[in-house]
Amino acid sequence: MVEIRAVAKLPAADIHRAIDAAFGAIERIQRLMSFQDPHSELSRLNQRRSGRDQHVEPETYTVLEAALEFARLSCGAFDPCVGAQLAQRGYRPRHAAADTASGSWRDIELAGPGRVRLHRPVCLDLSGIAKGYAVDRACEVLQAMGTDRIMVNAGGDLRVAGHWSQEVRLRHPKAPHCGVHVLRLRNRALATSAGYYSRRVGAGGTELSALIDPNRKAPYLGEDSVSVQARDCMSADALTKIVLFAAPQLAERALAVCDARAFIQSAAAAA
Repeated sequence: MVEIRAVAKLPAADIHRAIDAAFGAIERIQRLMSFQDPHSELSRLNQRRSGRDQHVEPETYTVLEAALEFARLSCGAFDPCVGAQLAQRGYRPRHAAADTASGSWRDIELAGPGRVRLHRPVCLDLSGIAKGYAVDRACEVLQAMGTDRIMVNAGGDLRVAGHWSQEVRLRHPKAPHCGVHVLRLRNRALATSAGYYSRRVGAGGTELSALIDPNRKAPYLGEDSVSVQARDCMSADALTKIVLFAAPQLAERALAVCDARAFIQSAAAAA
């Protein structure tokens, strides 16, 4: 679910056109970077042979560039190549790439604007960063079309832009329908990572979640949640995984580099 609020001193028809264009920008990111869609640019990239340059759209290149930078900054605590682990656990379709991937994020080379070279087959999944980027693109489109008070919320990844502030309640990690901490956003973004909606019991009684710890290649089964406030939603989205999975010193450095702040909701403390 995506919610867009926009206010401007414009005719109503112009505001509706701006909102439609913002939704269109989000739909474009979905078409390019959906793991679930076998015809998306991301799926085609996963299916291509390694060793040859692949041409991608500017938006895909931008997200890949950011994903690799966050992976380097966190020593792999943010990992855009966990698609195989998610597919094996039933959280993603079982494409051929999930069974043949032998490489990691270190095997992805950005060979120039719009060109990507894979040194080994990988199973890219950009869901941990692309949703934040889609929120940012929607905000940029709305601002370019003259709206000056904006809020875009894509399933909890949200950004407030322009002459507006918005009160946001962070969810109780053991009762996510309840709020336990109030923030006010103004020209900032917020994203949250937690397992409360994706946790389930798999075959043989194994507990699963859609959050993968890259260090252990295993699902995150903790009950805490991490929210990150940052200047842009793409950074906030990626940083939530870094705070969850990186060593504290690395996470603090990444937050400082991005001028971001983390809020950890502890299930024990909130009980």
